Amino acid sequence: KMREIALVYLDRSGGLQKFVHDCKKYNDSKQSYAVYRFVISINPSDIAELDATLGNYILHNPIQAAQIFQTVCFIAIKTLSLIEQLQTEAQISILLKPTHLPPLPSYVLSLSAFPFNYTSQRFYMSEGIAIAMGTVTKYTQGARFLCTEETCPFSEGFRYIRVHLPGATESATVRNDFVCSLCSSPLQEDIKFRVLGDKQIVEMIDAKVLNALKGYSNDKSHFRIQTFTVFLRDELANKMKIGNHYKIIGIPACVRNGLQATACIEVSSVQLCKPNGPSFVSDNFKYLLSLTSSSCWRFTAILANIFASQVVPPGTYNTLKLAILLSLVQTCEKENADYLDLLIVTSDTLVIDRLLNYSVCLLPRGIRHPPSSEIFPSVSKDKHGTGTASIQACSAVLAKGGICYIGDLSSYKKDKLELLQSALESRTTTVFIPGKKYGEEADQQVTISVQTNFWSFVDVDSSPKKHIQKDNFLIGQMDVSLIPPNLLDGFGLLIHSEFPSCQLSSSLVHHILEKAINPEVMLYKVSQQFRMQDYEE
Repeated sequence: KMREIALVYLDRSGGLQKFVHDCKKYNDSKQSYAVYRFVISINPSDIAELDATLGNYILHNPIQAAQIFQTVCFIAIKTLSLIEQLQTEAQISILLKPTHLPPLPSYVLSLSAFPFNYTSQRFYMSEGIAIAMGTVTKYTQGARFLCTEETCPFSEGFRYIRVHLPGATESATVRNDFVCSLCSSPLQEDIKFRVLGDKQIVEMIDAKVLNALKGYSNDKSHFRIQTFTVFLRDELANKMKIGNHYKIIGIPACVRNGLQATACIEVSSVQLCKPNGPSFVSDNFKYLLSLTSSSCWRFTAILANIFASQVVPPGTYNTLKLAILLSLVQTCEKENADYLDLLIVTSDTLVIDRLLNYSVCLLPRGIRHPPSSEIFPSVSKDKHGTGTASIQACSAVLAKGGICYIGDLSSYKKDKLELLQSALESRTTTVFIPGKKYGEEADQQVTISVQTNFWSFVDVDSSPKKHIQKDNFLIGQMDVSLIPPNLLDGFGLLIHSEFPSCQLSSSLVHHILEKAINPEVMLYKVSQQFRMQDYEE
Protein backbone atom coordinates (compact mmCIF):
# COMPACT_ATOMS: atom_id res chain seq x y z
CA LYS A 1 0.00 0.00 0.00
CA MET A 2 2.81 2.43 0.92
CA ARG A 3 4.54 1.78 -2.42
CA GLU A 4 1.33 2.61 -4.28
CA ILE A 5 0.95 5.87 -2.32
CA ALA A 6 4.63 6.73 -2.94
CA LEU A 7 4.01 6.31 -6.68
CA VAL A 8 0.83 8.44 -6.54
CA TYR A 9 2.74 11.16 -4.64
CA LEU A 10 5.63 11.12 -7.15
CA ASP A 11 3.16 11.38 -10.01
CA ARG A 12 1.17 14.27 -8.46
CA SER A 13 4.17 16.27 -7.21
CA GLY A 14 6.12 16.16 -10.49
CA GLY A 15 8.76 13.94 -8.89
CA LEU A 16 8.15 11.15 -11.42
CA GLN A 17 8.84 13.49 -14.33
CA LYS A 18 12.12 14.60 -12.71
CA PHE A 19 13.01 10.95 -12.00
CA VAL A 20 12.48 9.97 -15.66
CA HIS A 21 14.65 12.95 -16.71
CA ASP A 22 17.45 11.87 -14.29
CA CYS A 23 17.24 8.29 -15.62
CA LYS A 24 17.66 9.58 -19.19
CA LYS A 25 20.97 11.24 -18.21
CA TYR A 26 22.25 7.93 -16.80
CA ASN A 27 21.02 5.95 -19.82
CA ASP A 28 22.59 8.36 -22.32
CA SER A 29 26.02 8.01 -20.71
CA LYS A 30 26.02 4.22 -21.50
CA GLN A 31 28.45 3.77 -18.60
CA SER A 32 27.58 1.13 -16.00
CA TYR A 33 27.64 2.49 -12.42
CA ALA A 34 27.74 0.65 -9.12
CA VAL A 35 25.15 3.08 -7.74
CA TYR A 36 22.54 5.28 -9.43
CA ARG A 37 21.72 8.18 -7.13
CA PHE A 38 18.36 10.01 -7.15
CA VAL A 39 17.24 12.98 -5.06
CA ILE A 40 13.50 13.09 -4.28
CA SER A 41 11.99 16.27 -2.85
CA ILE A 42 9.27 15.58 -0.27
CA ASN A 43 6.64 18.01 1.02
CA PRO A 44 5.67 16.46 4.41
CA SER A 45 2.29 18.28 4.53
CA ASP A 46 1.24 16.99 1.09
CA ILE A 47 2.31 13.41 1.68
CA ALA A 48 0.71 13.31 5.18
CA GLU A 49 -2.58 14.48 3.63
CA LEU A 50 -2.32 11.74 1.02
CA ASP A 51 -1.47 9.06 3.60
CA ALA A 52 -0.69 9.80 7.25
CA THR A 53 1.17 6.50 7.81
CA LEU A 54 3.66 7.12 4.99
CA GLY A 55 4.03 10.79 5.99
CA ASN A 56 4.84 9.72 9.54
CA TYR A 57 7.24 7.04 8.29
CA ILE A 58 9.19 9.52 6.13
CA LEU A 59 9.55 12.00 9.03
CA HIS A 60 10.57 9.45 11.67
CA ASN A 61 12.25 6.62 9.73
CA PRO A 62 13.68 8.38 6.66
CA ILE A 63 16.33 5.72 5.94
CA GLN A 64 13.72 2.90 5.90
CA ALA A 65 11.23 5.12 4.04
CA ALA A 66 13.85 5.65 1.32
CA GLN A 67 13.74 1.86 0.72
CA ILE A 68 10.04 2.12 -0.20
CA PHE A 69 10.88 4.73 -2.83
CA GLN A 70 13.88 2.60 -3.89
CA THR A 71 11.58 -0.32 -4.75
CA VAL A 72 9.10 1.98 -6.57
CA CYS A 73 11.91 3.53 -8.62
CA PHE A 74 13.42 0.13 -9.45
CA ILE A 75 10.05 -1.20 -10.71
CA ALA A 76 9.55 2.02 -12.72
CA ILE A 77 13.01 1.70 -14.35
CA LYS A 78 12.45 -1.97 -15.26
CA THR A 79 8.85 -1.51 -16.45
CA LEU A 80 9.63 1.53 -18.61
CA SER A 81 13.19 0.37 -19.58
CA LEU A 82 14.67 3.67 -18.39
CA ILE A 83 18.26 2.51 -17.62
CA GLU A 84 19.48 -0.49 -19.65
CA GLN A 85 22.64 -1.01 -17.56
CA LEU A 86 20.79 -1.37 -14.20
CA GLN A 87 20.81 -4.91 -12.81
CA THR A 88 19.72 -5.01 -9.15
CA GLU A 89 17.57 -2.92 -6.82
CA ALA A 90 20.54 -2.46 -4.46
CA GLN A 91 22.17 -0.24 -7.11
CA ILE A 92 19.57 2.49 -6.58
CA SER A 93 20.38 5.08 -3.90
CA ILE A 94 17.48 7.33 -2.91
CA LEU A 95 17.89 10.57 -0.94
CA LEU A 96 14.68 12.01 0.51
CA LYS A 97 14.88 15.78 0.97
CA PRO A 98 12.00 17.38 2.91
CA THR A 99 11.06 20.93 1.87
CA HIS A 100 10.24 21.79 5.52
CA LEU A 101 9.39 20.09 8.82
CA PRO A 102 6.32 20.52 11.05
CA PRO A 103 6.81 23.67 13.19
CA LEU A 104 6.79 21.71 16.45
CA PRO A 105 9.43 21.73 19.23
CA SER A 106 10.18 18.01 18.81
CA TYR A 107 11.57 18.68 15.32
CA VAL A 108 14.01 21.36 16.51
CA LEU A 109 17.43 20.03 17.41
CA SER A 110 18.81 21.60 20.57
CA LEU A 111 22.38 20.82 21.56
CA SER A 112 21.74 21.99 25.11
CA ALA A 113 18.57 19.92 25.69
CA PHE A 114 19.05 16.59 27.42
CA PRO A 115 19.04 13.85 26.26
CA PHE A 116 20.52 14.74 22.87
CA ASN A 117 18.84 12.08 20.75
CA TYR A 118 21.32 11.58 17.92
CA THR A 119 20.55 7.85 17.64
CA SER A 120 16.98 8.29 16.33
CA GLN A 121 18.24 8.95 12.75
CA ARG A 122 15.22 11.06 11.83
CA PHE A 123 14.90 14.56 10.38
CA TYR A 124 15.52 17.57 12.61
CA MET A 125 15.64 21.30 11.98
CA SER A 126 18.43 23.47 13.32
CA GLU A 127 19.80 26.93 12.72
CA GLY A 128 23.04 28.72 13.34
CA ILE A 129 25.97 30.63 11.89
CA ALA A 130 28.70 28.99 9.80
CA ILE A 131 31.91 29.79 11.68
CA ALA A 132 34.36 27.35 10.07
CA MET A 133 34.41 25.74 6.68
CA GLY A 134 36.55 22.96 5.24
CA THR A 135 37.66 22.58 1.63
CA VAL A 136 35.60 20.30 -0.63
CA THR A 137 36.93 16.72 -0.64
CA LYS A 138 35.78 13.42 -2.17
CA TYR A 139 33.89 10.59 -0.47
CA THR A 140 32.57 7.23 -1.69
CA GLN A 141 28.86 7.37 -2.59
CA GLY A 142 28.79 3.70 -3.50
CA ALA A 143 31.01 0.73 -4.31
CA ARG A 144 30.69 -2.77 -5.83
CA PHE A 145 32.25 -5.80 -4.16
CA LEU A 146 32.83 -9.28 -5.62
CA CYS A 147 33.53 -12.62 -3.95
CA THR A 148 37.17 -13.72 -4.38
CA GLU A 149 36.18 -17.40 -4.72
CA GLU A 150 35.86 -17.88 -8.51
CA THR A 151 33.41 -20.79 -8.27
CA CYS A 152 31.01 -18.76 -6.06
CA PRO A 153 27.95 -17.36 -7.95
CA PHE A 154 28.60 -13.97 -6.24
CA SER A 155 32.03 -13.58 -7.87
CA GLU A 156 30.21 -11.65 -10.60
CA GLY A 157 27.11 -9.47 -10.91
CA PHE A 158 25.88 -6.76 -8.58
CA ARG A 159 25.07 -8.71 -5.44
CA TYR A 160 27.27 -6.76 -2.99
CA ILE A 161 26.67 -3.02 -3.30
CA ARG A 162 27.62 -0.69 -0.46
CA VAL A 163 26.05 2.79 -0.30
CA HIS A 164 26.87 5.74 1.98
CA LEU A 165 24.25 6.30 4.72
CA PRO A 166 23.87 9.39 6.96
CA GLY A 167 26.57 9.54 9.62
CA ALA A 168 28.61 6.68 8.12
CA THR A 169 32.37 7.14 7.83
CA GLU A 170 34.37 6.19 4.74
CA SER A 171 35.40 2.86 6.34
CA ALA A 172 31.74 1.83 6.64
CA THR A 173 31.40 1.96 2.85
CA VAL A 174 34.86 0.78 1.70
CA ARG A 175 36.94 -1.73 3.70
CA ASN A 176 38.90 -4.93 3.01
CA ASP A 177 37.44 -7.19 5.73
CA PHE A 178 33.97 -7.85 4.25
CA VAL A 179 33.11 -11.54 3.67
CA CYS A 180 30.72 -13.35 1.34
CA SER A 181 27.46 -14.41 2.98
CA LEU A 182 27.35 -17.57 0.84
CA CYS A 183 30.86 -19.05 1.07
CA SER A 184 32.55 -16.80 3.70
CA SER A 185 35.41 -15.94 1.32
CA PRO A 186 36.80 -12.39 1.51
CA LEU A 187 35.15 -9.77 -0.70
CA GLN A 188 37.21 -7.54 -2.97
CA GLU A 189 36.16 -4.15 -4.30
CA ASP A 190 35.78 -3.68 -8.05
CA ILE A 191 37.58 -0.30 -8.11
CA LYS A 192 36.43 0.73 -11.60
CA PHE A 193 32.84 0.81 -10.33
CA ARG A 194 33.51 3.09 -7.34
CA VAL A 195 31.25 6.20 -7.40
CA LEU A 196 32.69 9.36 -5.80
CA GLY A 197 30.88 12.48 -4.59
CA ASP A 198 31.79 15.84 -3.03
CA LYS A 199 31.87 16.37 0.73
CA GLN A 200 32.34 19.52 2.80
CA ILE A 201 32.54 19.82 6.58
CA VAL A 202 31.13 22.99 8.15
CA GLU A 203 31.19 24.04 11.81
CA MET A 204 28.09 25.93 12.93
CA ILE A 205 27.26 27.73 16.14
CA ASP A 206 23.97 28.82 17.70
CA ALA A 207 23.06 32.43 16.78
CA LYS A 208 22.54 33.20 20.51
CA VAL A 209 26.32 32.95 20.94
CA LEU A 210 26.66 36.38 19.31
CA ASN A 211 25.37 37.92 22.55
CA ALA A 212 28.37 36.48 24.39
CA LEU A 213 30.76 37.99 21.82
CA LYS A 214 29.64 41.56 22.50
CA GLY A 215 31.93 41.82 25.48
CA TYR A 216 29.14 43.31 27.55
CA SER A 217 25.47 42.46 27.35
CA ASN A 218 22.25 43.21 29.21
CA ASP A 219 21.32 39.55 28.88
CA LYS A 220 22.31 37.86 32.14
CA SER A 221 21.43 34.28 31.06
CA HIS A 222 24.28 31.76 30.96
CA PHE A 223 24.60 29.11 28.29
CA ARG A 224 27.20 26.74 26.96
CA ILE A 225 28.89 27.64 23.69
CA GLN A 226 29.59 24.67 21.45
CA THR A 227 29.95 24.32 17.72
CA PHE A 228 28.18 21.51 15.92
CA THR A 229 29.45 19.80 12.78
CA VAL A 230 27.42 19.54 9.61
CA PHE A 231 28.22 17.50 6.50
CA LEU A 232 27.30 18.97 3.12
CA ARG A 233 27.37 16.38 0.37
CA ASP A 234 27.23 16.48 -3.45
CA GLU A 235 24.86 19.24 -4.69
CA LEU A 236 25.01 21.00 -1.27
CA ALA A 237 28.82 21.43 -1.26
CA ASN A 238 29.75 25.15 -1.40
CA LYS A 239 26.10 26.06 -0.69
CA MET A 240 27.13 27.83 2.55
CA LYS A 241 29.21 30.96 3.00
CA ILE A 242 31.26 31.58 6.10
CA GLY A 243 29.63 34.03 8.53
CA ASN A 244 26.07 33.59 7.18
CA HIS A 245 23.07 32.52 9.24
CA TYR A 246 21.38 29.33 7.96
CA LYS A 247 18.41 27.13 8.72
CA ILE A 248 19.18 23.47 7.99
CA ILE A 249 17.23 20.20 7.89
CA GLY A 250 19.16 16.99 8.37
CA ILE A 251 19.66 13.69 10.15
CA PRO A 252 21.86 13.72 13.29
CA ALA A 253 24.49 11.03 13.64
CA CYS A 254 27.46 10.14 15.76
CA VAL A 255 30.80 9.98 13.94
CA ARG A 256 33.68 8.15 15.60
CA ASN A 257 37.24 9.28 15.00
CA GLY A 258 39.56 7.06 17.03
CA LEU A 259 38.48 7.37 20.66
CA GLN A 260 36.50 10.56 20.04
CA ALA A 261 32.83 10.63 19.10
CA THR A 262 31.40 13.75 17.45
CA ALA A 263 27.71 14.53 17.15
CA CYS A 264 27.07 15.82 13.64
CA ILE A 265 24.25 16.45 11.17
CA GLU A 266 24.01 15.09 7.63
CA VAL A 267 22.30 17.99 5.87
CA SER A 268 19.53 17.46 3.36
CA SER A 269 18.49 21.10 2.86
CA VAL A 270 20.05 24.53 3.47
CA GLN A 271 18.16 27.82 3.65
CA LEU A 272 19.70 31.26 4.21
CA CYS A 273 18.10 33.22 7.08
CA LYS A 274 17.57 36.89 6.32
CA PRO A 275 17.74 39.30 9.28
CA ASN A 276 14.32 40.58 10.34
CA GLY A 277 13.54 44.24 9.75
CA PRO A 278 12.73 46.53 12.70
CA SER A 279 9.63 45.24 14.51
CA PHE A 280 8.43 48.70 15.42
CA VAL A 281 9.70 52.13 16.41
CA SER A 282 8.72 53.29 19.91
CA ASP A 283 5.94 55.86 20.38
CA ASN A 284 8.38 58.23 22.11
CA PHE A 285 10.54 58.41 18.98
CA LYS A 286 7.51 58.86 16.73
CA TYR A 287 6.28 61.72 18.93
CA LEU A 288 9.76 63.31 18.96
CA LEU A 289 9.91 63.10 15.16
CA SER A 290 6.52 64.81 14.79
CA LEU A 291 7.66 67.62 17.14
CA THR A 292 10.91 68.22 15.26
CA SER A 293 9.71 67.70 11.68
CA SER A 294 10.09 71.42 10.90
CA SER A 295 13.90 71.05 10.80
CA CYS A 296 15.98 68.45 8.99
CA TRP A 297 18.63 68.47 11.76
CA ARG A 298 16.73 68.84 15.00
CA PHE A 299 15.56 65.21 15.37
CA THR A 300 19.08 63.87 14.70
CA ALA A 301 20.66 66.41 17.05
CA ILE A 302 18.32 65.48 19.93
CA LEU A 303 18.89 61.80 19.23
CA ALA A 304 22.67 62.19 19.45
CA ASN A 305 22.40 64.48 22.48
CA ILE A 306 20.49 61.95 24.62
CA PHE A 307 22.06 58.77 23.19
CA ALA A 308 23.90 56.44 25.62
CA SER A 309 22.83 58.39 28.71
CA GLN A 310 23.54 55.19 30.65
CA VAL A 311 27.25 55.62 29.88
CA VAL A 312 27.89 59.37 29.46
CA PRO A 313 25.75 62.38 30.47
CA PRO A 314 23.43 63.88 27.80
CA GLY A 315 25.17 66.69 25.94
CA THR A 316 28.70 65.21 26.10
CA TYR A 317 30.59 63.61 23.18
CA ASN A 318 27.83 64.71 20.79
CA THR A 319 29.97 64.61 17.63
CA LEU A 320 31.17 61.11 18.43
CA LYS A 321 27.65 59.90 19.35
CA LEU A 322 26.28 61.27 16.07
CA ALA A 323 29.03 59.43 14.15
CA ILE A 324 28.26 56.21 16.07
CA LEU A 325 24.54 56.49 15.21
CA LEU A 326 25.37 57.13 11.54
CA SER A 327 27.62 54.06 11.49
CA LEU A 328 24.92 51.93 13.18
CA VAL A 329 22.36 53.01 10.58
CA GLN A 330 24.76 51.99 7.76
CA THR A 331 24.83 48.33 8.83
CA CYS A 332 23.32 45.85 6.38
CA GLU A 333 24.17 42.57 4.63
CA LYS A 334 24.30 43.79 1.03
CA GLU A 335 27.32 43.01 -1.17
CA ASN A 336 27.93 46.63 -2.24
CA ALA A 337 26.72 48.40 0.88
CA ASP A 338 28.05 51.74 2.16
CA TYR A 339 30.26 51.35 5.20
CA LEU A 340 31.13 53.96 7.79
CA ASP A 341 34.25 52.95 9.70
CA LEU A 342 35.14 55.07 12.73
CA LEU A 343 38.56 55.89 14.11
CA ILE A 344 38.62 57.96 17.30
CA VAL A 345 41.77 59.75 18.41
CA THR A 346 41.54 60.21 22.16
CA SER A 347 43.45 60.43 25.40
CA ASP A 348 40.43 59.34 27.45
CA THR A 349 40.22 55.67 26.44
CA LEU A 350 38.14 54.47 29.40
CA VAL A 351 35.02 56.50 28.60
CA ILE A 352 35.41 56.03 24.82
CA ASP A 353 35.74 52.26 25.29
CA ARG A 354 32.59 52.17 27.45
CA LEU A 355 30.66 54.23 24.92
CA LEU A 356 31.67 52.05 21.96
CA ASN A 357 31.01 48.86 23.91
CA TYR A 358 27.53 50.08 24.82
CA SER A 359 26.80 51.00 21.17
CA VAL A 360 28.00 47.66 19.75
CA CYS A 361 25.41 45.88 21.94
CA LEU A 362 22.56 47.58 20.07
CA LEU A 363 23.11 45.27 17.08
CA PRO A 364 22.47 41.54 16.76
CA ARG A 365 25.85 41.30 14.99
CA GLY A 366 27.94 43.63 17.14
CA ILE A 367 31.23 41.85 17.90
CA ARG A 368 33.81 43.01 20.42
CA HIS A 369 37.07 41.60 19.08
CA PRO A 370 39.20 39.95 21.79
CA PRO A 371 42.83 41.13 21.27
CA SER A 372 44.20 37.60 21.79
CA SER A 373 42.41 36.15 18.72
CA GLU A 374 42.50 36.81 14.97
CA ILE A 375 40.47 39.63 13.37
CA PHE A 376 40.42 38.04 9.90
CA PRO A 377 39.86 34.41 8.82
CA SER A 378 42.65 31.94 9.50
CA VAL A 379 43.36 28.36 8.37
CA SER A 380 43.78 25.34 10.63
CA LYS A 381 43.71 21.57 10.23
CA ASP A 382 40.24 20.04 10.21
CA LYS A 383 39.75 18.22 13.50
CA HIS A 384 37.60 15.40 12.07
CA GLY A 385 40.60 13.37 10.98
CA THR A 386 40.42 14.30 7.28
CA GLY A 387 43.68 16.31 7.45
CA THR A 388 42.21 18.95 5.12
CA ALA A 389 42.18 22.71 5.64
CA SER A 390 39.42 24.39 7.63
CA ILE A 391 38.86 28.15 7.39
CA GLN A 392 37.90 29.76 10.74
CA ALA A 393 35.60 32.81 10.58
CA CYS A 394 37.11 35.13 13.29
CA SER A 395 35.69 38.48 14.40
CA ALA A 396 35.41 40.48 11.14
CA VAL A 397 33.41 37.78 9.32
CA LEU A 398 31.24 36.94 12.36
CA ALA A 399 30.23 40.63 12.48
CA LYS A 400 28.79 40.32 8.94
CA GLY A 401 26.16 42.99 8.36
CA GLY A 402 27.06 44.58 11.71
CA ILE A 403 30.03 46.11 13.50
CA CYS A 404 33.41 44.75 14.49
CA TYR A 405 34.85 46.78 17.37
CA ILE A 406 38.61 46.18 17.41
CA GLY A 407 39.64 48.36 20.34
CA ASP A 408 42.93 50.25 20.55
CA LEU A 409 44.77 50.24 17.19
CA SER A 410 48.13 51.08 18.77
CA SER A 411 48.15 47.65 20.45
CA TYR A 412 48.24 45.76 17.12
CA LYS A 413 51.37 44.68 15.25
CA LYS A 414 52.25 45.88 11.77
CA ASP A 415 51.06 42.73 9.91
CA LYS A 416 47.58 42.94 11.51
CA LEU A 417 47.32 46.64 10.60
CA GLU A 418 48.26 45.85 6.98
CA LEU A 419 45.50 43.21 6.82
CA LEU A 420 43.04 45.73 8.24
CA GLN A 421 44.08 48.37 5.71
CA SER A 422 43.62 45.90 2.83
CA ALA A 423 40.15 44.90 4.13
CA LEU A 424 39.06 48.54 4.53
CA GLU A 425 40.10 49.30 0.94
CA SER A 426 38.74 46.21 -0.85
CA ARG A 427 36.07 44.89 1.60
CA THR A 428 37.56 41.43 1.05
CA THR A 429 40.23 39.35 2.73
CA THR A 430 42.27 36.52 1.19
CA VAL A 431 43.16 33.25 2.91
CA PHE A 432 46.14 31.29 1.60
CA ILE A 433 45.96 27.47 1.89
CA PRO A 434 49.35 25.76 1.31
CA GLY A 435 48.65 22.53 -0.60
CA LYS A 436 51.55 20.49 0.83
CA LYS A 437 50.48 21.07 4.43
CA TYR A 438 46.84 20.05 3.86
CA GLY A 439 47.21 17.12 1.46
CA GLU A 440 46.26 19.02 -1.70
CA GLU A 441 48.19 19.00 -4.97
CA ALA A 442 48.09 22.77 -5.49
CA ASP A 443 48.08 25.84 -3.25
CA GLN A 444 44.75 27.64 -2.96
CA GLN A 445 43.67 31.21 -2.36
CA VAL A 446 40.17 31.82 -1.01
CA THR A 447 38.71 35.33 -1.09
CA ILE A 448 36.11 36.12 1.58
CA SER A 449 33.97 39.26 1.58
CA VAL A 450 34.12 41.46 4.70
CA GLN A 451 30.68 43.09 5.02
CA THR A 452 31.14 44.88 8.31
CA ASN A 453 31.81 48.34 9.73
CA PHE A 454 34.97 48.69 11.82
CA TRP A 455 35.29 50.81 14.94
CA SER A 456 38.57 51.58 16.61
CA PHE A 457 40.34 54.17 18.70
CA VAL A 458 43.91 55.34 19.18
CA ASP A 459 45.25 56.32 22.57
CA VAL A 460 47.51 59.31 21.89
CA ASP A 461 49.08 59.02 25.34
CA SER A 462 49.77 55.30 25.00
CA SER A 463 53.32 54.62 23.91
CA PRO A 464 55.94 57.35 24.25
CA LYS A 465 58.64 55.05 22.83
CA LYS A 466 56.96 54.66 19.45
CA HIS A 467 55.80 58.19 19.46
CA ILE A 468 58.20 61.14 19.50
CA GLN A 469 56.58 64.53 19.98
CA LYS A 470 57.12 66.87 17.06
CA ASP A 471 57.75 70.52 17.86
CA ASN A 472 56.50 72.21 14.71
CA PHE A 473 52.76 71.49 14.91
CA LEU A 474 50.35 74.05 13.51
CA ILE A 475 47.49 75.20 15.69
CA GLY A 476 44.56 72.80 15.42
CA GLN A 477 46.65 70.04 13.89
CA MET A 478 46.71 66.69 15.68
CA ASP A 479 49.47 64.15 15.89
CA VAL A 480 48.48 60.73 14.54
CA SER A 481 51.98 59.50 13.72
CA LEU A 482 51.23 56.28 15.62
CA ILE A 483 49.26 54.93 12.65
CA PRO A 484 50.38 54.49 9.02
CA PRO A 485 48.80 57.25 6.87
CA ASN A 486 47.32 54.71 4.39
CA LEU A 487 45.44 53.01 7.22
CA LEU A 488 44.10 56.37 8.40
CA ASP A 489 42.75 56.99 4.90
CA GLY A 490 40.97 53.62 4.99
CA PHE A 491 38.64 54.73 7.79
CA GLY A 492 35.57 56.66 6.68
CA LEU A 493 35.55 59.08 9.60
CA LEU A 494 38.30 60.29 11.90
CA ILE A 495 37.09 61.90 15.13
CA HIS A 496 39.16 63.78 17.65
CA SER A 497 37.74 63.24 21.14
CA GLU A 498 36.40 66.39 22.78
CA PHE A 499 37.91 66.09 26.26
CA PRO A 500 41.58 65.58 27.04
CA SER A 501 41.92 63.34 30.12
CA CYS A 502 43.14 66.19 32.35
CA GLN A 503 40.03 68.34 31.72
CA LEU A 504 36.98 66.08 32.15
CA SER A 505 33.76 68.06 32.58
CA SER A 506 32.27 68.05 36.08
CA SER A 507 29.05 66.41 34.79
CA LEU A 508 31.09 63.51 33.37
CA VAL A 509 33.08 63.09 36.60
CA HIS A 510 29.81 63.18 38.61
CA HIS A 511 28.28 60.58 36.23
CA ILE A 512 31.27 58.19 36.50
CA LEU A 513 31.32 58.41 40.32
CA GLU A 514 27.55 57.86 40.64
CA LYS A 515 27.70 54.86 38.31
CA ALA A 516 30.65 53.38 40.21
CA ILE A 517 28.72 53.56 43.50
CA ASN A 518 25.38 52.35 42.09
CA PRO A 519 25.62 50.81 38.58
CA GLU A 520 21.85 50.27 38.25
CA VAL A 521 20.81 53.86 39.07
CA MET A 522 18.89 55.93 36.46
CA LEU A 523 20.61 59.31 36.63
CA TYR A 524 18.48 61.10 34.04
CA LYS A 525 14.75 61.07 33.26
CA VAL A 526 15.61 60.80 29.58
CA SER A 527 17.14 57.32 30.19
CA GLN A 528 13.69 56.06 31.23
CA GLN A 529 11.99 57.78 28.30
CA PHE A 530 14.40 56.60 25.56
CA ARG A 531 15.77 53.23 26.64
CA MET A 532 18.51 51.10 25.06
CA GLN A 533 15.77 48.85 23.65
CA ASP A 534 14.14 51.83 21.85
CA TYR A 535 17.43 52.67 20.12
CA GLU A 536 17.84 48.99 19.19
CA GLU A 537 14.43 49.00 17.51
